[in-house]
Amino acid sequence: MEVRAIAKDTGISPRKVRLLVDMVRGKRVDEALTILQFASSPAARVVAKVVKSAAANAENNFQMTPSDLMIVGIFADKARTLKRFRPRARGRATPILKRSSHITVIVAEQEKQIGS
Repeated sequence: MEVRAIAKDTGISPRKVRLLVDMVRGKRVDEALTILQFASSPAARVVAKVVKSAAANAENNFQMTPSDLMIVGIFADKARTLKRFRPRARGRATPILKRSSHITVIVAEQEKQIGS
């Protein structure tokens, strides 16, 4: 069974979030949280929060063991973009695009290895 958690409209560009998401895809939840804890990006805190939320959903709603959970799917999609303008020389203006993203984490129980 797969359990998901979604963080919508995070104020971080999807391009920056995807760097972190690619690092933890396919890892166990506790291993992913350790990687994110020591990542130098400020977006790591937001991604870690969504991973913890997915693990908590699995534990509380479906009685899964948190130590057996694995990230089977994680992705960052484009969300709304705030459009702002910066004044420039000679009365002109240039656009500023403040991008945001939706982060989705899907966890499932890891298959037990027989004989290990």
